[in-house]
Amino acid sequence: MSRYVALGSSMAAGPGIRPRATGSPRRAGRSQRNYPHLVAARLGLDLVDVTYSGATTAHILTEPQHGEPPQISALDGTEELVTITIGGNDVGYVPMLAVAGLPHMLRAVPLIGGLLRAQVDRSARDAALRQVGAALETVGREVRARSPHARVCFVDYLTLLPPAGTPAPPLSDADADTGRHIADALERATAEAAAATGCQVVKVAEPSRAHHAWSQDPWTTTTGLPLPGRPAPLHPNAAGMSAVADLVVAQVS
Repeated sequence: MSRYVALGSSMAAGPGIRPRATGSPRRAGRSQRNYPHLVAARLGLDLVDVTYSGATTAHILTEPQHGEPPQISALDGTEELVTITIGGNDVGYVPMLAVAGLPHMLRAVPLIGGLLRAQVDRSARDAALRQVGAALETVGREVRARSPHARVCFVDYLTLLPPAGTPAPPLSDADADTGRHIADALERATAEAAAATGCQVVKVAEPSRAHHAWSQDPWTTTTGLPLPGRPAPLHPNAAGMSAVADLVVAQVS
């Protein structure tokens, strides 16, 4: 059976989508119904899923995460397929939206207010976005070097926010616009990194625009508190994971 290694953050891991992947660390938030598991089942591949909630590009390349080695260490050169969904945590994408969903008055509270304002500050997010392209390219180069015979696919992020002009309560229009700006920049950076490193890109953001979290047929969840047995806020739901799996399978088959 051919080997498939899945790398990435919570957008690939699927926190809250039951059941949890057998034997996986609880902190990873790794679902048995995330897109790597669905792709492996559809294509008859031997899956090694090391996706982990909260992962950054550094956690793929060099940094351990909660006792787990850097994700790239799962590659041994025998892989037929490698998928990568990463970058959002480098730029604070979901944390920014999570803060934006909190009551606005909290931004005026001493101490914590400064932290919240920094999280939704567009200039701070832009500074992070200026760095993420190079980090994504490093990921692509290192994965290609370790898995020279594999098909390596960056999988970008499902669309979370509705188009400009469509309300996304409780987010303000300004915060939603910042979120869209981050998402668009991350989508471009992912495609550019793939092109620069000889990898492919599975375009997920574009076909999911009509299935944003506030739509009638959402592939992701809205803001809110994490609840047991439910997909994490501002993350893919089961329908979204299935849709991403369809897109990956269509590209690599």
